[in-house]
Amino acid sequence: MHIAVVSLFPVMLREALMHGVLGRAIERGLLTVDCHDPRDHATDVHRTVDDRPYGGGPGMVLKVEPLRAALHEAMGRLPAGSRRVYLGADGRRFEQSMAREAREWPGLILVAGRYEGVDERFIEAEIDEQWSIGDYVLSGGELPALVVIDAIARLLPGALGSAESAVQESFSDGLVDWPHYTRPPMLDGRAVPGVLASGDHAAIQRWRLQQALGRTWLRRPELLERRGMSNEERRLLEEFKIERAQRTGRIDDSHR
Repeated sequence: MHIAVVSLFPVMLREALMHGVLGRAIERGLLTVDCHDPRDHATDVHRTVDDRPYGGGPGMVLKVEPLRAALHEAMGRLPAGSRRVYLGADGRRFEQSMAREAREWPGLILVAGRYEGVDERFIEAEIDEQWSIGDYVLSGGELPALVVIDAIARLLPGALGSAESAVQESFSDGLVDWPHYTRPPMLDGRAVPGVLASGDHAAIQRWRLQQALGRTWLRRPELLERRGMSNEERRLLEEFKIERAQRTGRIDDSHR
C-alpha cells in the first residue's frame, strides 16, 4: 500500500511512523508513506502558505497554489487511480468499513488541513472525498492522518503478528470487542471468567459473541440497529441482559 500525506508538519508524521505496527509494516515493505510539505512549493522568501480569509474573521486559510503543487507532486509518485482525501472536522466519519475499502485502492493521498481550513476551491477541484475521525475539532489533520494510516495498515497481510487479529478486532463484524483477560487468574478478588479456562472452544466463542453483543448494546446501540442480529444473537443478547439485571439488581431501560 502506498500512502502520501500533504502536511505542513512532516516531521511530526515521520516520527510517529517509526513505531509499532506502522513501523513494522514499513520495514517489511508492506506500506510506504511519503510526506509532501506545501511550504516547499511556496514562491516567496517567507514560504507563505496561508492568508487572511475573505469576509473577515479570525485565523488564516491555507492557499490553493502551494497545496495544489504538493498534491500534484504526491500524485506523480503514486499509482494511477489513487484517491485524494481531505481530512477535516466536517468530513464523513471514518469507520472500519472505510479502512477496509481503502486498503484495496491503488494508493491514497491524505491532505491534512491546518488553521481555519483550506480554500474551498482546492477541495472542489482536487479532492475526491472528505473524512473526519470524530465530532470534535483538532489543530490540524496530522493526527487524523495517522489514525487513518494505522487503521489501514493493520489490515495489510503480514502487518500483524497474527492474521486473525485484524478479523477479530472491534467493528470487524459491526460490534465492539469482547473483554480480554490474562494471568494471574485472580486479581484483587476478581476472577477470570471460568469459561475462558475451560478449553471448550465452542463455549468460549459463544461467550465472546455474547459479550460483544452486550457491550455493543450498552455502549454503541446504534451499531446494533445498523447491523441487525440473527435469532441466535438476539437470544444471546437477552441472556446477557437478564444476567446483567440479576448482577446489578436493575434493568437499564435506556438500553432496551
